[in-house]
Amino acid sequence: MKRTIILFAVAVMAAAFAAPVLAQTKECNDEFKSSTYQKWYDNRKDHQDVAAQAAKDYLATCTEEDQYSKALKNFVKQWDDLNAAAKVNEQFEAAYKGKNYAEQLRLGKLILASSPDNSAVTIIMGVAGLGDDALLNDSAEYAKKAIAMIEAGKPFAPMFSSKDQALAYLNYLVAKSSLKSAPADAIPYLLKSARYDSDLKKNPQLYLDLAAAYNEGPRAKLSDDYKVFLGKPESPESKLALANINQIIDRQIDALARATALADAANKKTIMEALTEEYKGLKKTDAGLSELVANVLSKPLPDVPTPLTSLPSTPSSTPATSGSPTSGNGGAPNGTNGSANKAGTDQNKTGSATASGTASGTGSAKPAPSPTPANKKPRSNHRRG
Repeated sequence: MKRTIILFAVAVMAAAFAAPVLAQTKECNDEFKSSTYQKWYDNRKDHQDVAAQAAKDYLATCTEEDQYSKALKNFVKQWDDLNAAAKVNEQFEAAYKGKNYAEQLRLGKLILASSPDNSAVTIIMGVAGLGDDALLNDSAEYAKKAIAMIEAGKPFAPMFSSKDQALAYLNYLVAKSSLKSAPADAIPYLLKSARYDSDLKKNPQLYLDLAAAYNEGPRAKLSDDYKVFLGKPESPESKLALANINQIIDRQIDALARATALADAANKKTIMEALTEEYKGLKKTDAGLSELVANVLSKPLPDVPTPLTSLPSTPSSTPATSGSPTSGNGGAPNGTNGSANKAGTDQNKTGSATASGTASGTGSAKPAPSPTPANKKPRSNHRRG
């Protein structure tokens, strides 16, 4: 009997607690509509979180369309969109700070869908590929947009200390994205990157990439065109073709000289060996090489040479040879590091490099082989005595 009384008492207590809850159930009557709408209206500007909750309460209770529901639905949608955007921005900021480059691109696309003129986000996306090579192509699309924005007067992102810093890295990213697929297209972007007043000009990798782009781009094409002259008597046409190749080789020499001058002790010897081979192949001597390395950074970085359409006044007398005028190996030796801003958005390194060209442009020697990786021997038919 005692147990029955206790259970009955518990049941009564539960009912007592449930009663207020039931009393709080909302009804869609005129009083509810008027008070809830008024609450939304009074808070819609200065206390939008309160207004949003009032609007959601109204729409959840009064499910049929009426004179108020359309305005409340529009407000709730804008509020939810705003909160979603804020969440994406927070996630993007976290991806940036955490150097999660793939997430920077994914979340950045969501932000730009509603804010296409956001230059800070576009710039971060534009250098993300420097942190992850797999993202280079995707990142390059935004790097080009960011370059146009900055040049049009848009602010540069806060991770860069200057406009030149931002433009140097963005141009470098575009160049890196095409180094393998279209090396000739990378050259103008590499030259731009090196000419901005930024820290990138102190990075030897930029100039190794430039040497590689010359080798795999214009030098490879000109050398392929030169094959029609192999095994034939020298002619004005073969001399002109050779002179144009030598102009490109001279640019490779200049780029390698800069890389040598900037390299650390661990890599200087390897780069110097590649430079020496190029230099001696073109000049037939190493005289003046040390002076070139010592002074190259004080001279302007040369442009891509204009193709020669006629021979210089003192033409070469070197006959066409049976060997290939290019080695076909990469334009920079292995074993060099100094990669430019692997994090992409943190180190703010860009560059305005100065250098000299010592172009022979006369076709006075066979084309020199390109820089050879330290762990590979040059092919024998590319060597010269």
